Order: sequence, then structure tokens, then C-alpha cells
Amino acid sequence: MTNTLEFGLDTFGDVTTAKDGQLLAQPQVIRNVVEEAVLADRNGIDFFGIGEHHRKDFAVSAPEVVLSAIAARTGRIRLGSAVTVLSSDDPIRVFQRFSTLDAVSNGRAEVILGRGSFIESFPLFGHDLSKYEELFEDKLDLFSQLVTKDVINYKSDWRAPLEDQIVYPPIAEGQLKTWIGVGGSPESVIRAVRHDMRLMLAIIGGDPRRFVPYVDLYRKASEQAGRPVREIGVHSPGYIAESDEQARRDLFPHFKKIRDRLGRERGWPPVTERDFDNEIEHGSLYAGSPATVARKIVKLVRTLGISRFQMKYSAGPMEHEKLMSSIELYGTKVIPMVRSLLSQAEAQA
Repeated sequence: MTNTLEFGLDTFGDVTTAKDGQLLAQPQVIRNVVEEAVLADRNGIDFFGIGEHHRKDFAVSAPEVVLSAIAARTGRIRLGSAVTVLSSDDPIRVFQRFSTLDAVSNGRAEVILGRGSFIESFPLFGHDLSKYEELFEDKLDLFSQLVTKDVINYKSDWRAPLEDQIVYPPIAEGQLKTWIGVGGSPESVIRAVRHDMRLMLAIIGGDPRRFVPYVDLYRKASEQAGRPVREIGVHSPGYIAESDEQARRDLFPHFKKIRDRLGRERGWPPVTERDFDNEIEHGSLYAGSPATVARKIVKLVRTLGISRFQMKYSAGPMEHEKLMSSIELYGTKVIPMVRSLLSQAEAQA
């Protein structure tokens, strides 16, 4: 487990504040995201993912462009989306963008496909929101062919047919590493198995043990389909500081700002400090000192048997400098601690 376990970082390019408390311009936030990824690569982190959004509080609407800039300044870290909203995009263009990223990065590209929890892309790109589920299923069928076949033949009501079509550029070696992001739907788990894709669980709140049935379903369905069980990953929010007290003091105001802002849109009640503490102590917020976060990740790995943990390190308007510190502690302290704790457990088993 310790040799195969991977560690990633995710960001939505949250618009952050400057030292004077004013929000930074989105172009500066994007440049800062590049610097954060470069630091992650320097500190041995395995994966860096960027989410796609189309709203004023998140700066990145074209993750592949930012990822290509990161690829040019890094040498080993894998690069991908978190997530790509396939329902409102064109599967061929998505594949071409990521195959181009794969070429630029010398084989380090990945894609995490999802329906997304935000709906801004639907009206922006002229899609009918009532076809939210239908569009994803149909487009995923095509994307699955693009990943596995050199010549595409495809028919569907949502687009003109493709006959003996070759899509360029191809992936140089093997296949584009593809995941399906799942927020807690058995149907989505089965969908990942049907398309022989990896499973990325978005656990953004609550006790992660409630996802055990989804992991079991994924493994059982894969075996019944006669396929190997692909990698299973978890994406959850987190923040690391030198002490538990500092982490909570740094994070809570920003955690509350972003949760309350989204809550007003979705009908959630305001977040209290008790909610925040409970999420750290019993839920899926990986915040605290390196030792505290490491122990919590170990518990998650043992509970779900995952092969990758991705921490959504950006935290609303939290300053870039604090995010950089959290990234460094994750790479230099948390990851080695997790590997050591798991190795000790394996030796004693």
C-alpha cells in the first residue's frame, strides 16, 4: 500500500486576498496557481489538479491552459483536471486538449470527468440544464471510445455521426489516464465500472465511512464485469499549519466565507465554528498540524483502501503565502509521516 499510495493537491483557483485584505485580480490568481504547482512538484507531490469554473470567485475557466504552463516548469508531477465538466463540453475537444497536455508534459496528463456541482457552464455554452444527466451519459460514451480506440464510429442524437474518424493528436504511449468523479451516487459508481475508468470520490463533508458501500460496489461490479479493479481516489478539503491551533485560526474565517457564500445559493444554513470543529474532528476536513493531518489520512486509507488522496488545498480567499506554506508542509512532513505510519502497520500485520 505504501509504495502504490499517491498524494495529490487540487485547487479551483479560488480568488485570494492580498496582504492588504483586498481580493487579487483573477490573472494574478492564475499566476499564483502556477507557482503553487511548481512548489508541489519541488516537494515530491504526485499529482496537481485544477477545477473548471465560470464564476467570479474562482479564477480558472480553462484548466488545460494553466496545466500546460505548469508542465513547462515542472518535471515529474502528474497534471489533470478536478473536474472537467463533460456535460457542457465537447468530448473530442476535451480529449484533444488533454492529449496536447500529455504531449507538452511528456506523458503526465490525466483527466477527471464529472457533471460538476456548479451549473454556470450550461447557459454559458448554450446547453439545456434539463438534460444534465442525459448529456453526461451520451458524451461519456463518446469519450470512452476516444480513450480506448484509434478509429471512432459513433452515433447519437446530440451530434452528427462520426464514421471512421481519427482524432489528433494521439496519446504517445498507452491511454489517457481517466477518472470519473463521484459525489455519492451508486449510478455514478456503476457508470465508472461500465466504462472501465478509475473512481475519484469527492468527499467534501461528513464521515468518510459512509462511502465504504460505494467502494465495495465498485470492486464487486468490476469483478462481475471481469475487469481489474482500477485505482480509487478521494478528493477532500484540507489545510496544514505548524500547529492545530494555528491551522484552525487561519482556516475558519475563509472556510466560513466560502461555505456561507455557496450556502446562500443552495439553501444551506450558515456555518458555525462548532460545525467547522466537528468537520475536522469527525468529518472530511483534513486541517491541523502535519501529525494530525497525517493520522487522519492514514485512517481514511485504511477505511476505504484507496490508492490516492487528493487534498483540495485552496480555501476560499485565504492568502497565497499561507497556501504555499500548507503545500510545503504537505509535501515535506505529512506525506512522509503517512508513509511511515502505514509501513509500521504493514510490518506489524
